[in-house]
Amino acid sequence: SSGLPRRAVAAAHMDARLLGGDMGTDADARAAKVDALLERLTDEDLVRTLSGRSMWTGGGLPHLGVPALRMSDGPHGMRGCSLTGDLGSILAPCELAMAATFDEGLISEVGTLLGFDCARRGGHVLLGPCLNMQRSPLFGRHFECFSEDPHLTARAGVAYIRGVQRHVAACAKHFVCNDQENGRHTMNSSIDEQALREVYLVPFEAAVVDAGVESIMCGYNR
Repeated sequence: SSGLPRRAVAAAHMDARLLGGDMGTDADARAAKVDALLERLTDEDLVRTLSGRSMWTGGGLPHLGVPALRMSDGPHGMRGCSLTGDLGSILAPCELAMAATFDEGLISEVGTLLGFDCARRGGHVLLGPCLNMQRSPLFGRHFECFSEDPHLTARAGVAYIRGVQRHVAACAKHFVCNDQENGRHTMNSSIDEQALREVYLVPFEAAVVDAGVESIMCGYNR
């Protein structure tokens, strides 16, 4: 059956941001526009929407007026579509500094600013926030994570996502237990179920349930 893939494509690739609609446009009108396009998709179109085009772009159906999905690294600024970064990015305080304020309203404002900058520069998805745990000060990306505490990480993450998604899609990363840099591409994270549910999954659950995050990035680890 094609119903499930078509709905997945609708959520991931045919949002109003890609269809050229105003985010203030009536939600029912946007949904109707998406449904009308979905009825026109062939199997080849479905595969194309789920395929990468470059390191920073994916999908796209030019013959239907749907541009490629454009992503950029975050989480404290839109780096741009390169590994070295583009000139002109807004650089916000890192997640560690944001969480240290314990101010959800302020974190949401920062997210709104970053989402606006991403949209201004042609992006559709900002790859952030990072919701991994600060398990060790030796973790090379420690500053990109909010906290060692799952509750603080969850609340800060929700605030950040709500802000970003006023303009573009946020992407919660890296799912899950990708909490060290050494061997991060190949390591096996062995965690008992209680710790997994009470610590490591808590921020991601909040991102989905409370913030409605529009995308999630998987970690490399097993």
